[in-house]
Amino acid sequence: MASLAGLLQLKGHRITGSDQAAYPPMSELLERLRIPIAEPFAEVNLEPHPDLVIVGNAMSRGNVELEYVLDQRIPFASLAAVIHDEFLRGRESLVVAGTHGKTTTTSMLAWIYETAAKQRPEFAPSFLIGGVAENFGTSFQLGDGQPFILEGDEYDTAFFDKGPKFMHYFPDALILTHVEFDHADIYKDLDAVKTAFKRLVNLVPRRGRIVAFDATAHNAAESGSPNHVDECVSRAFCNVERYGFKANSMWRIVDLAHEGSRSSWRVLRAGEPWTEFSMPVAGAHNALNATAAAALAAGQGVPLESIVKALATFRSVKRRLEVVDTIDGVTIIDDFAHHPTAIRETLKALRDAHPGTRLWAVLEPRSNTLRRNVFEHELVDSLALADEVVMAGVFKMESIPEGERLHPESVVNGLKARGIPAELLQDANAIVESIAPRLRSGDVVAILSNGGFDGIYEKLPRQLSARAAKRG
Repeated sequence: MASLAGLLQLKGHRITGSDQAAYPPMSELLERLRIPIAEPFAEVNLEPHPDLVIVGNAMSRGNVELEYVLDQRIPFASLAAVIHDEFLRGRESLVVAGTHGKTTTTSMLAWIYETAAKQRPEFAPSFLIGGVAENFGTSFQLGDGQPFILEGDEYDTAFFDKGPKFMHYFPDALILTHVEFDHADIYKDLDAVKTAFKRLVNLVPRRGRIVAFDATAHNAAESGSPNHVDECVSRAFCNVERYGFKANSMWRIVDLAHEGSRSSWRVLRAGEPWTEFSMPVAGAHNALNATAAAALAAGQGVPLESIVKALATFRSVKRRLEVVDTIDGVTIIDDFAHHPTAIRETLKALRDAHPGTRLWAVLEPRSNTLRRNVFEHELVDSLALADEVVMAGVFKMESIPEGERLHPESVVNGLKARGIPAELLQDANAIVESIAPRLRSGDVVAILSNGGFDGIYEKLPRQLSARAAKRG
């Protein structure tokens, strides 16, 4: 929503907004754009009546402003519909979709096009990303070229449109990363998730392209069944190009190596050497994301030289393996963890980037999937990659039916049974008080949450700074 606000402002519209509680990084972005945000929701925020109210998909009946909009018959629309009507007509729609990796892959693809545009202005991209891309310092851009690069979200569109947002984007070319069960609040099961992605694939025209993940047998358990993506693209009307580590993948990754936070690998195209990449971002999952972005861009005519240069200078995304601070020798990482698979890949990447260090995982179960018990066992498997685990209580636990609710104590007990030190503490204050005295130089602390986590990102550095100052 913040990104769309910025795009509409660039088109000359006057924008205001409302939220219950805005938090970084998007609150900071809006402040820089001088787009006023009213907190909390109130009818007065809609006076005088705007020409159009864009309703976010987190809004439901009973919200005071939404009820006022309906009572007063103020025109309203969804984010996805406005994107289509205001920005996609007459442009080339390039969409990145999948359960994991959307934000990072979209950011990579946008940076590839931006780099190419320095030599070829027709590649100057517009983009809309669900996070702040560090190369741009923003989550949106309105470029002069034809490409519009979009993060295609499978979550529902609005209270009046329960279909996925990505169904409004009509991709000319599509990246499909992983397909797993997620968003347990709106999807009944994995079959429902697959149906959504199949419908997206069905929107790609015959002249279009799909670049889709190709899971190998050995990583099937880690990346979802190898049949999930296969099944979703099996009836596509356009060319489908697969990427991954698999021997017969069209875009095959080989010789992947990590040196600190830098990754390097080679890519074979249809079995023949194509190029070598080096990127200052850790993790096998990010090598996959980068290869997908490179494959899509190359197929759309972007020069290879620009692709290699872009990935070599890619700076990741806010809240994706982001180093918040290093204080008294302790490195604090912020990662937007929303699913056990994402947690696992984050911890594996940190192992690659910081070998031999003590790795802490501090988790707030906050996403609609993590707050439920559907992945309780998988969560234990993912967190077991850390040396020390601290869990907070379930965010807004009372809003989840008791029979569906995650039991953090079960996760903690499961970790202890594997010999992993783990504890359950109810909030950020208790966590900081518990772990700050035990942290030592060289430790890496991964704070895993898709929200503000009660200010822990500020509270822990403050406590460590005070500890260091006390020692003199």
